[in-house]
Amino acid sequence: MHAHLATTACRDRCVLSASAALAYRRGMTATPTGTPTAARIVPPLALPALFVGAVVIGMSGIYVRLADTGPIATGFYRVFLAAPLFWLAVAGWPEQRAVVRRPKSRRDHLLLFGTGLLFAADLALWHWSMLLTTVANATILGNFAVVFVSLGAWWLLRERLTRTFFAGLAITLLGGTVLAGESARVSLDGLTGDLVALSAAVFYAGYLLCVAALRARYSVVYIMGWSSVVAAVVLLPLAAATGEVLIATTLVGWLALVGISLGSQVAGQSLVSYALAHLPASFSAVGLLVQPVAAAGFAWVLLGESLTTWTIAGGMLVLVGVVVARRGSRGAKQR
Repeated sequence: MHAHLATTACRDRCVLSASAALAYRRGMTATPTGTPTAARIVPPLALPALFVGAVVIGMSGIYVRLADTGPIATGFYRVFLAAPLFWLAVAGWPEQRAVVRRPKSRRDHLLLFGTGLLFAADLALWHWSMLLTTVANATILGNFAVVFVSLGAWWLLRERLTRTFFAGLAITLLGGTVLAGESARVSLDGLTGDLVALSAAVFYAGYLLCVAALRARYSVVYIMGWSSVVAAVVLLPLAAATGEVLIATTLVGWLALVGISLGSQVAGQSLVSYALAHLPASFSAVGLLVQPVAAAGFAWVLLGESLTTWTIAGGMLVLVGVVVARRGSRGAKQR
């Protein structure tokens, strides 16, 4: 698992765009900005890995729908089943043992716990949104996290935002408005689901900013191990307190839980991380476009979800706006 795993192994809907947005600012890319990509040796499997990983991640919403546990309980299994793999990687890989540092300061302990708390809130809200709105809408609106990361960096880290960023923000907001308007036309639950998905994107952006603050001192997999354990500890009692079904009762339900954890959370994210470690960071935009299209396609085939003209138009505006906003913030410098 490469350094990109911290930002890519945690989420599905905006995994690619958000990882690139933070990587440029916080030095998390495999190659620093400005390094000629021609000098890099790109493995032949890097690009296929990006596409396959994005498609595998696109199944996430399907797993949430097929699981016969509640949305928060599904989030618990998602991190609970994945956590041992991260800790095994920390213990078993020499390169991981060499960089792991135990947290000593109160600040670092708070940040490590904060990643888990923010990730738990993100998963609970995003999984819940899947049951209220369409898989396509929840996936596309989750990409707002990229915009929220840039705004958070502007507010907390005093990074400048360019006119290009604000142009992208305007396009993204227009697309989000189109999606929300179409959802409201169909049902009030759909509009509520869209708003919940946007709320989840805020928490995911906070999670990414915490990870960026920790990356200079800690192994990526170590951070993932912490965040997964803390999130699991938070999500299980929360699911119980809200009266959700905690144990799957069918084979399909268990397969969905295994799929969202070992498939989307571990395998899909690892493929994307491997690809972005070797490809130019601009390729993250390719994955950004592939993943929601795959999610919408799976939802159409497996769940019978149809896409209206307005949904397609709004989704395209959001994705284009996110790409433009990311380009407008990648070169931001501190004031």
